[in-house]
Amino acid sequence: MLYHLLYPFHTTVTFFNVFRYITFRTIYASLTAFLICFFIGPWAIKKLREMQIGQYIREEGPANHHRKAGTPTMGGLLMIFSIVVSALLWMNLTNFYTWILIFVTLAYGIIGFVDDYLMQIKKRSKGLSARGKLMLQIVPASLVGILLYVYADFNTHVTIPVFKNISPDLGWGYIFFAAFVIVAASNAVNLTDGLDGLASGPVVVAGVTYMIFAYAAGHVKIANYLQISYVSGAGEAAIFCGILAGAGLGFLWFNTYPAQVFMGDVGSLSLGAAIGTVAVITKQEIMLILVGGLFVIEALSVIFQVGFFKMTNGRRIFKMAPLHHHFELKGWPEPKVIVRFWIIAIALALISISTLKIR
Repeated sequence: MLYHLLYPFHTTVTFFNVFRYITFRTIYASLTAFLICFFIGPWAIKKLREMQIGQYIREEGPANHHRKAGTPTMGGLLMIFSIVVSALLWMNLTNFYTWILIFVTLAYGIIGFVDDYLMQIKKRSKGLSARGKLMLQIVPASLVGILLYVYADFNTHVTIPVFKNISPDLGWGYIFFAAFVIVAASNAVNLTDGLDGLASGPVVVAGVTYMIFAYAAGHVKIANYLQISYVSGAGEAAIFCGILAGAGLGFLWFNTYPAQVFMGDVGSLSLGAAIGTVAVITKQEIMLILVGGLFVIEALSVIFQVGFFKMTNGRRIFKMAPLHHHFELKGWPEPKVIVRFWIIAIALALISISTLKIR
């Protein structure tokens, strides 16, 4: 909105020329998202507490988590609000990818809201059924895949990191691939969101990392120099990534240990889906395995635990899954688990960025 309102005046007031630069808008979009979360956060937490929207703690969870029962949850609503407002203010509203990213954030936010509503307000301990939640997630993800497939300038090749000459074309099968990436990312972040700030921190890291990828993919000269896929208009996704990082930092102010508020599924599902969508838009889908390596590890720990449990009639690989609970039960203090997982996320992000020069 600001871009459309102020940039046209650059011919008379040269200062307004800065609004055409993605770097400028990224910085101030991220700051906007941060400040919205930071200043509205206390009010939002107070309202959630007044509405008695408190975290439900499952009986089978670690014993020390029961003290968190009643902590305000569904704080992801604050993040979504800050993300959408910042996007509308600073992004190019004529850009196709702007609306794709806003749509995904809102669609998955609604799914998460319904799940949280059933669990926290209606006191249904499991919220939506696992199958029901998955089916609801597949619908918007598939729609995104279809929209990208029919979009004239979007190619259906899949970039394989490091190997510049290997880029298989999936054709119409890309619709299913894109949907899988988005749904998988959404659920991986959701599984990681089990400790104070454990998901918020890596979301910020992933946002900053994909901000770099998006800027490179949307700049024809940089894309050609780095030998990565050029995606016309993808530069706007860099602004969105900056917004994700800013909102994540703003929310982390209140979500850090000991948490004053939890994001709930309304936050984790929407943030994960947004990151997955950016990965698709920037043609860095496979790279998400490394950028979001922490999320992947957490998700795999659950898959392996459940599979091994069924195959061996009750034996376990970990003391508890997701993986962060395993280390808690081994005696690690919660802050130690959180910070060490953040360190892993940062290290994986740095390795991911380095691949831009490895071809």
